[in-house]
Amino acid sequence: MKGSLVKAAVTIGLTWWVLGGPASPVGAQVEGPGVTFEQLTGEEQRVLKPFADTWDQLPPERQERLRNGARRWLAMPPEQRTEARENFKRWQQLPPERRELLRERYERFRQLPPERQEAIRERQRWFKSLPPEQRQELRERWRNMSPEERRQFRRSLGEDRSRSPRTGKSGPSGPPRSRRQGSPP
Repeated sequence: MKGSLVKAAVTIGLTWWVLGGPASPVGAQVEGPGVTFEQLTGEEQRVLKPFADTWDQLPPERQERLRNGARRWLAMPPEQRTEARENFKRWQQLPPERRELLRERYERFRQLPPERQEAIRERQRWFKSLPPEQRQELRERWRNMSPEERRQFRRSLGEDRSRSPRTGKSGPSGPPRSRRQGSPP
């Protein structure tokens, strides 16, 4: 379950990134009337074909986000596109309340300092590097923890979560010792 949450959060991030995310800072407006669908390159038109009939009614900011997303999509290697499609299909199959929860978590993640984001990514990479049986065992241990045990575990990661529990240096250099004893990420 936790692994699927992380994968879904990554899917949200990738989808958000591919579709353009915010075009500009909140409240900022794109200058000018936007572009017509015919002004897009042939490749951009192919990617944005679902929007062809309504393109002219879209606000310029939305057009720009979609166009930027199409450019990023076109720059992706084929394997990454395939993975993004599969993740998006899984995303679409999630119940709306689950998607909303994941959007909220992703937004909280985006608000974290870059060092903290990288620490989380590093822990996720570490967890994914474990054999499937060990990941499953850690998930089970996590599920069997009480809320208080989970809070204590999180506190044991340290006040400054961007610092390595083993070295004290900024950024993780591996899993915390408590994880090596079988605690989940």
